[in-house]
Formats: sequence, structure tokens, C-alpha cells
Amino acid sequence: MVRRFATPRAWTAQAVPPQPFRLGNRIPNEFYPTPPEATRALLSVEAFDGPIWEPACGKGAIAKVLTDHGHTVVSTDLYGYGFGESGVDFLRQREPRAKHIVTNPPYGNGLADRFLHHALTLAMRTGGKVAMLLNLASLCHPIRTAEWQSAPPARLYAIDDIVCWPEGGEYGPPPPYFTKHRYVWAVWTPEHAGPAAFWWLSGADYR
Repeated sequence: MVRRFATPRAWTAQAVPPQPFRLGNRIPNEFYPTPPEATRALLSVEAFDGPIWEPACGKGAIAKVLTDHGHTVVSTDLYGYGFGESGVDFLRQREPRAKHIVTNPPYGNGLADRFLHHALTLAMRTGGKVAMLLNLASLCHPIRTAEWQSAPPARLYAIDDIVCWPEGGEYGPPPPYFTKHRYVWAVWTPEHAGPAAFWWLSGADYR
């Protein structure tokens, strides 16, 4: 029997903004790719026993590492980056495309909250895990405390020394303040109840 995740009412899926999507001086479409060492670090502590959906795949930063480790990955994105299936609005999908969901969700305009809510809703039907790379500060924002209490992840992995920034020079080097961002992998499992376990990972160990 598959246990149902708790899903806070405040995490309500809404349509993402139409293209082009830019908030202030942020990179268009919230394109902040995940360095490969972050995904390798996750795989050092978490196992996935079936196919994985990466619903914000971008250029395949997470999906390629998952594939390299032997996983079958369904890669989609709302925007076209030349990888996976583009034009797929995750927040409007009603059918799960794989058992598990692993992603670095877009953050701006409350999108990360909506991605999380929708991922948990879909995972109710598959009995799979949801793993999301989030800004560490999101764990202790007052608007989210009740939601984290009512739907806690099973495990939290703080990961140091990673920078989510596009390579290739199109946007130049990351601003100094951006390199100070810290991240955490939050992992939900259908059988979990009670407080989350916490552990530390070092990006440098997986470069």
C-alpha cells in the first residue's frame, strides 16, 4: 500500500509565466543549472529504484549525471534548451511520467513552492521519491514553516561549495553574492513520518 504524502494547502500549483520569463536582473527562465558534483553527491546517499523524471531539465545538467549512473531518465522542460522534451509545463501535468522526481526547480515568483507541491501530488500515485535542490534559506522562511512542519522531507542534505550558474560565459561570472548561496537536497519518501534526518555533503568530494 502506498502511503500518501501530506500536501500543504498553501503550495497551490499555478501556471508559470509565459515566455519570456525574467524577474528583475535574474537570468531568463530561472536557468541556473546544477553542477554535476551536486547530483553525484545526492546519488552517494540516495538510491532510486525506478525511472526518474527531471521536469526542469534545462540542458541536462542533472539528467546526464543520473543517466551516467545507470538510471532511466525522462527529461522535460517548459523552455527549449536543446535537451529533452521542451514545451512541457510541469505544473499542468496530471499524469506522472516516472516513479521518482529529481530536479532543481525554478525559484522566482514562488515557482519552487509550486513545483514541490505538484511533485508531491504526483508522487502520491507512484510511491516514488521526490528530491529537490533548494536554497538553504528556504528551510527557515516564516511563510513556509507550517508547510515544512505538515509535509516534512525524510532527509535533508546540506551541500557546500557549489554554484548554480550557466557555463559558457553568456552571462559572465556569477556575482560575488551568488557564490555565497548555499543549497540543500530535500528528499521526500512516501513511507516517512516524523522529523527529517539531516546530513552534510561536500561538493568538492564529487568533482
